Amino acid sequence: MVKKFVSWNVNGLRACAGKNFLDVFHDLDADAFCIQETKLQEGQIELDFPGYYDYWNYAEKKGYSGVAMWTKDKPLNVTFGLGVEEHDHEGRVITAEFEDYYLLTCYTPNSQNELKRLDYRMRWEDAFLQHIRGLAAKKPLIFCGDLNVAHQEIDLKNPASNHHNAGFSDEEREKMSRILSSGFTDSFRHLYPDRRDAYSWWSYRMRAREKNVGWRIDYFIVSDDIRDRIIDSVIHSEIPGSDHCPVELKIDL
Repeated sequence: MVKKFVSWNVNGLRACAGKNFLDVFHDLDADAFCIQETKLQEGQIELDFPGYYDYWNYAEKKGYSGVAMWTKDKPLNVTFGLGVEEHDHEGRVITAEFEDYYLLTCYTPNSQNELKRLDYRMRWEDAFLQHIRGLAAKKPLIFCGDLNVAHQEIDLKNPASNHHNAGFSDEEREKMSRILSSGFTDSFRHLYPDRRDAYSWWSYRMRAREKNVGWRIDYFIVSDDIRDRIIDSVIHSEIPGSDHCPVELKIDL
């Protein structure tokens, strides 16, 4: 059965809901719709999408981070976080188990200016890899979200000037390489290995989106055992509402 999944860093759900979030949600009509950076606490927004089950993981810090997931199929089980105390206060992961696969949404920590949070990011990466390896050992895994890294030079407009910046440091890129060498496939690059100027995030400064000076940091990644079932991987750069755009995966499960 062909499934359609969507992931979008909304950069504040209340702000995005005041723009076009509801229209995008209905227009894309996904089997599961995952969002990152909700920036809210429980009870701060009311959204009713008939036909969907919804799951939320909030950061303890107000107005920060947070992820959510809506699914048409009811999961067998849903877990929140990585099960590691150090990493489970910022509302960054939801994992939904279905009969034939897992679906996970993730908002990876940003290493921040001057890479001041890089050490923490490295510990997070190790814990995240352990988590997804454990899932994929049981059944196929699809994970999506803002992973806060442009993996290759082709994945951002200005690689040379960003070499030591958050999201394109050698350390972050190496961690992404390690994920992909551990039995996982970047769905977009699997289908479009040479496609340039395909970005999912643009700075609000310097008319970056208008000029398409962007980064591809939002992903759908799948277990290698189902990569041949990928039908399409789409970057909806035409959809406004956030500094990120939605990304989409169609896959035959």
